Amino acid sequence: RDCITWYALSGHINLNRKFIFNNAGGAMGAMYLLHASLSEYLIIFGTPVGTEGHTGRFLADDYFIIIDGEQWAFSEGMLDKQVFKPGDMHHLPRGQSQHYKMPERCWALEYARGNIPSMLPFGIADTLFSTIDFVTLYNTFAVYTELVVSNLLMGKI
Repeated sequence: RDCITWYALSGHINLNRKFIFNNAGGAMGAMYLLHASLSEYLIIFGTPVGTEGHTGRFLADDYFIIIDGEQWAFSEGMLDKQVFKPGDMHHLPRGQSQHYKMPERCWALEYARGNIPSMLPFGIADTLFSTIDFVTLYNTFAVYTELVVSNLLMGKI
């Protein structure tokens, strides 16, 4: 068996949900939570119409692997943008932040590892104080909590 099949059969990969809107750092897209625990998450994130915003600054490393489209990014002090295309990985080291843009359609596999609960305020602030979309807030917490509890019950922190 391959690794994904093992994780799916073992209950570590969520195959029973749908895409959920996500508003964070001024950007809007949709995410599909594949795996979530207190120490890591794996999602598909993207948008068919483009978006841009702040990456956030976290106590976790974030790996953004482009599947389709392009992502642009720059850090303070940079005079030129970085361009990430299908197959490229954009690594945001813990404690750093960037401005990013998905100029049009872009989808990526995103893996974060570190203190995941510390990322939640960034992930919900736009929803609480800007979009006031409590359906999205509920869906996000329902799926995240279910996955975290499921993984804790299997011994995954």
